[in-house]
Amino acid sequence: MPLDKQIALFLQQQADAPAPSSLEELRAQTAVGLQRLQGAPQPVKKIMAFHIPVGGGQTISVRGYIPLNAPEDMPLPAMVFAHGGGWCLGSLDVYDAPCRALANATGRVILSVDYRLAPEYPFPTPLHDVYQALCWASQQAAQIGFVPQCIALCGVSSVGMPAAAAALMARDRPGPAVEHQYLLYPALDSGMAMPSFDAYGEGYYLTQEIMGWCWANYLGPDTDPQEPYASPWHASTLADLPPATILVCEYDPLRDEGERYAQRLQEAGVNVKCQRLPGMVHACIHMTGLTPAAQVLFTALEALP
Repeated sequence: MPLDKQIALFLQQQADAPAPSSLEELRAQTAVGLQRLQGAPQPVKKIMAFHIPVGGGQTISVRGYIPLNAPEDMPLPAMVFAHGGGWCLGSLDVYDAPCRALANATGRVILSVDYRLAPEYPFPTPLHDVYQALCWASQQAAQIGFVPQCIALCGVSSVGMPAAAAALMARDRPGPAVEHQYLLYPALDSGMAMPSFDAYGEGYYLTQEIMGWCWANYLGPDTDPQEPYASPWHASTLADLPPATILVCEYDPLRDEGERYAQRLQEAGVNVKCQRLPGMVHACIHMTGLTPAAQVLFTALEALP
């Protein structure tokens, strides 16, 4: 399918934008830019705020979203959600509108994790924060009001990787049961050598240069890039992992690694659904205000477990 016309126009308008001069400026510009692309925030039934311990005397925030049509006094399934942003960018506020839409589309309580960001906190800190949030959710399910046996993991973009790695970690330790893993246009392979990088690594919002910068900041100088928890593509086996839904964008340099990871999961005996979102680019979860076609991501999730 051709690139969505509104997205194509947006990419043309952004082509000559000046590069930020610092990480702080990049974070600020990214936050403003993504929020401008989003549609109006959907109403939800309730928003909750939590603070959970992550070791070393530190805490992180978790924001909970109860779907608008949630029945009264009935426990719901939940989703531990890790926002995108190359491990270096993004926040609870930037992903507020997407999390509202995810709650209403999936019927799950969305638990959005404010994990600590690289390069200040490189691997494995963001992964450990996501995993600690999963453990906390499992332990506190009854008190918060969702079903302990129905906790899913969801990661967007680069943080599809810590979500996938947290599922590996939960299998290996063993840790809390994960009902399902949702990986939305995930980064899974630090090698960045798959054909979609050659086809879409320049001019389609996410570039190969930016993705390389993100990996370098996340891994730092001392991490083996083939460490499975850092780059799940390199896991020796994907057997015994929870069922997976993987959504990839047609015009995304990360497309092939998502589709091939789905194939590897299937070969390992994992129940997996993989869907390519036609005409979409990376970060389309934010683009419902730019083009109605971006709603395809949420539509794809509505009928899923």
